[in-house]
Amino acid sequence: MNILHIDSSIQGDQSVTRSLSAAIVTHLRKHQPHAQVTYRDVAAAPLPQFSTDAFVTNSASASTRELAVALEEALAADVIVIGAPMYNFGVPSQLKSWLDALTIPGRTFRHSEQGVEGLLGDKRIIVASARGGFYGPESPMAALEHQESHLRALFGFLGVTRLDVVSAEGVRISPERADVAMRQAMAQVDQLQAA
Repeated sequence: MNILHIDSSIQGDQSVTRSLSAAIVTHLRKHQPHAQVTYRDVAAAPLPQFSTDAFVTNSASASTRELAVALEEALAADVIVIGAPMYNFGVPSQLKSWLDALTIPGRTFRHSEQGVEGLLGDKRIIVASARGGFYGPESPMAALEHQESHLRALFGFLGVTRLDVVSAEGVRISPERADVAMRQAMAQVDQLQAA
């Protein structure tokens, strides 16, 4: 099994999603000890902004090569674990740049007479999500949730049918609420299927 581990939080050691994504990878490796892990921290080493260079297959620019490496890492992975905090109702811009590097016509999706066909159907995605407040379907803030919904929509477009979310909500309400959220999220990690 090849695991691609992506972190995108700017919070460093204080990051909830970094703790959760690391716990997820540890859980997977406990059941698949020979799994190979590739790690990419898009907050510490952001990818270049998406540009038309990404579509020029013979471009030799450093930006194009870096985006191509990110795409190849994702294509080589069986499981992609993504630490995705909610910033300003959506995903961090650094994570958005990584998602843009993945969404390439002819590589991860294609157009046909039947419509768009996603090409990543064999991938499993596990998102480690954290939100300062409450944005679930029953919340008054639900209409402002563009983090998990964005990831589900994009990976669905790319053909992914196996997407799990481990979520810690309300982590900025109070230290007590953060503790409860982390315990609940870690229980979700323990319930993840290993394969």
